[in-house]
Amino acid sequence: MTISDSEYPQQLRIPLNSSKKSTITTPSTSTTMDDNSPKTQQPHKQYWRFSKQDFFPEPSFHNLGSYKNALSQTPTRLKNRLFCRSSETSELIELKKESENEMKLCLTWWDLIWLGFGSVVGSGIFSITGQETRIDAGPAIVLSYAVSGLSALLSVFCYTEFAVDIPIAGGSFSFLRIELGDFVAFIAAANILLEAMVGAAGLGRSWSSYFASLIKNNPDFLRIKIDSFAEGFNLLDPLAVVILALANGVAMTGTKRTSVLNWVSSIVSAGVILFIIIVGFIHGKTSNLVPFFPFGAGGVFRAAAVVYWSYTGFDMVANMAEETKKPSRDIPLGLLGSMSMITVVYCLMALALTMMVKYTEVDVNAAYSVAFEGIGMNWAKYLVGICALKGMTTSMLVGSLGQSRYTTQIARAHMIPPWFALVHPKTGTPIYATLLTTITSCILALFTSLDVLSSVFSFSTLSIFMLMAVALLVRRYYVTDVTLKYDLAKFLLCLFIVIGSSIGAAVLWSTDEKGWVRYAVTGALWLFGTSGMALLPKQRLPKVWGVPLVPWVPSLSIGMNIFLIGSLGKAAFYRFIICSAVMLIYYVLVGVHATYDIAHPDKQKPVIEEGKERSNQVL
Repeated sequence: MTISDSEYPQQLRIPLNSSKKSTITTPSTSTTMDDNSPKTQQPHKQYWRFSKQDFFPEPSFHNLGSYKNALSQTPTRLKNRLFCRSSETSELIELKKESENEMKLCLTWWDLIWLGFGSVVGSGIFSITGQETRIDAGPAIVLSYAVSGLSALLSVFCYTEFAVDIPIAGGSFSFLRIELGDFVAFIAAANILLEAMVGAAGLGRSWSSYFASLIKNNPDFLRIKIDSFAEGFNLLDPLAVVILALANGVAMTGTKRTSVLNWVSSIVSAGVILFIIIVGFIHGKTSNLVPFFPFGAGGVFRAAAVVYWSYTGFDMVANMAEETKKPSRDIPLGLLGSMSMITVVYCLMALALTMMVKYTEVDVNAAYSVAFEGIGMNWAKYLVGICALKGMTTSMLVGSLGQSRYTTQIARAHMIPPWFALVHPKTGTPIYATLLTTITSCILALFTSLDVLSSVFSFSTLSIFMLMAVALLVRRYYVTDVTLKYDLAKFLLCLFIVIGSSIGAAVLWSTDEKGWVRYAVTGALWLFGTSGMALLPKQRLPKVWGVPLVPWVPSLSIGMNIFLIGSLGKAAFYRFIICSAVMLIYYVLVGVHATYDIAHPDKQKPVIEEGKERSNQVL
């Protein structure tokens, strides 16, 4: 049975400043909706404002009594939000009103292809390759990039189907909120914000390392060492703060302007990358590839989990869907085309590096610049350094665009103050959301070393991509009030087996299990779970563009992402758990109450009145 329970997304785009009723029309249905929302729309308000009402307009935060009353209802509200799912109409229409002004429809397939290239290339290949070649993989780093590339491509398929069907700024946050519910979406939102801060900070520090290497063969030349600080946090990097502030400042001035600057710079970078590959093969020595597996297969997968950072950024393209003129055509071209090309380019660049320099002599911070200096091409060292700086700069530009739009949709849902959702009427950009990610990433970049940042970032990214694959399976196999309970139970059992077997394989690998029998058991369970799912009836088909071979592609994506998570070190798990615990405390104290109020506007008055009574009793 095929169910199409929502309209084609392009038809859901209506002006935010319309005071009339909004009508959604499809060939078969016509639905009229009032523009009533928990927050009165006032498009002519001054943009630069900072009142309490802008930050906490929800009734639960009206006064101290209201907040105490809300806290007393935390278990009930948490239960409600845990299982509550959003809708496409809510994400595409209702939540957009929180921004008061629309983002501009200004991007085409050409912009998206180069946004993908500019965001991905430079965000990791120049900053992480040296570290992982030297520490974890050796010459087999090329296989690490191939494994990560395959996993990323599987995730790209999932993102593309969602972005074509639901072209909204929230990206994975909105997709997960619709399919997996409010609480899971918050976990994703927390990881998205962590990803934004950590990713930008890592790029800023890599930028300063390369710049310092151009001046003097010392990546820490421009950093300030503080002996009293802990290792990994004792090298202050003011230059990283400056470059982050400049890149984010440009992104705030306009989407189209940033896109043009990006594709011009990316075309130049593509030429230099081609030069790196050609020269690397000409001057490389195959003897440098021996031994190919100095750290064993375990090192290949440990490196793959970290160099996955090099592929992050493709979700930025999906995240620009709200500003894309024709999402159904442009997003598949931009995502799938650019990521396939980038995977090949990365493998060739990694191979060229390990042929030029013995893996034991690869520079951890500025691998390519130092490699060219080692073969006597000092002038090429500067060319490569400039290209790396340019690539990382465009990654910061595109990252600023995408992450601020993630933040905007999270704020539209009131999981963080809706003040951050406001879009500037002239630039059409979310300036407040951009400032949030800018300030936090600058603080991290000032103190935190690259190795600490990359492991946290990889864990967050891999967990989000795994959840996206789960959400796609839910979207295809479950429709509320349509799917039979018996079919739902079978689907959940199959999904549990797929996830459980993937976790089992990851645990076996991380504990250095040598025998093949247990791996065979987990593999057979994964195959059984996926096959069982394939026999179930699909409840929904994609409207325009869909992932092929469902459930096999998303199921394989789940397995690979969990396996890569298991390849990360214990420190990454500890940092991730600590960060998640802090975020959950925030959710219980603030997020659950704000989102509950927005979802239940009919209960707002009684809450305010009860809060006033409690306040009067205290007084």
